[in-house]
Amino acid sequence: MKLGIDTLRDPTRVLDMWKSLSAKTFGKQLFARAISLAVPYTGSISPLVLELEAGRAKVQMRDRWGVRNHLRCVHAVALMNLGEAVTGLAVMSLLPPGARGIVRELAMEYVKKARGTITGDAQVQVPAGPGTHEFEVTGELRNSIGEVVARVRARWRIDVPEGNVVDAEAGAAAAS
Repeated sequence: MKLGIDTLRDPTRVLDMWKSLSAKTFGKQLFARAISLAVPYTGSISPLVLELEAGRAKVQMRDRWGVRNHLRCVHAVALMNLGEAVTGLAVMSLLPPGARGIVRELAMEYVKKARGTITGDAQVQVPAGPGTHEFEVTGELRNSIGEVVARVRARWRIDVPEGNVVDAEAGAAAAS
């Protein structure tokens, strides 16, 4: 697979890019850099994708000065950014070529102050068939000792062109 700017512009190729990079030395860091170039605001939290498979993503954010608030914990909007990134990667990992997706609504339940490395995890099954689909994706953000610090709920809209079928089983079969 050729990795270039066109690959970055096509969100449906995210799983292919992950597979080609993640097993290589510094591959996860290269993938994170590619995501940050493709989506600059997401890059502001310096996300590191730990796992990506059809319909599931696990993304980590380090606690550092640039993502903190005045209470010396991770800022609510940085957590929201991580929530959008993890739900978005889970969704994009299932989209067929030509499909597009956009987040329509984000909600976050803040459970406790977020300190230390935060890891977001999301799983999704994307509606099957061509057309426009809206659906909800949920995920959890946990601190380094596994405590839930926040829960994300994202409403995504995808547009699947005629002739493409998208669902978790088809995506998983294509991913193997």
